Amino acid sequence: MSKENKKIVIILLIAAVLIAVIPFLTLKHAEFGGSDDAGSVMVEEIHGEYTPWFTPVLEDFLGKEIPGEVESLLFCVQTGIGVGIIAFCMGRLVERKKWQNDNN
Repeated sequence: MSKENKKIVIILLIAAVLIAVIPFLTLKHAEFGGSDDAGSVMVEEIHGEYTPWFTPVLEDFLGKEIPGEVESLLFCVQTGIGVGIIAFCMGRLVERKKWQNDNN
């Protein structure tokens, strides 16, 4: 990796960390809720009583609500699988371009 590329990577990493940290430092007493909660609150405000029309399949299977920690774990696993698939596809595209350039 060239010196300029290292510099760009470091700057982008610092920017990513700042984007993640600044809201917590500037909004000390704010509540960071999920979009699911915000959506159900808005629907309830508009239409009055809100009853969900769907329950998660795993909750039906277990017969009880999934604990928050398990829900977070499943979300992280799903995210990891998605990132792995995207990284694999992007790597294939880069390698295909290299193979085409080598053959020409």
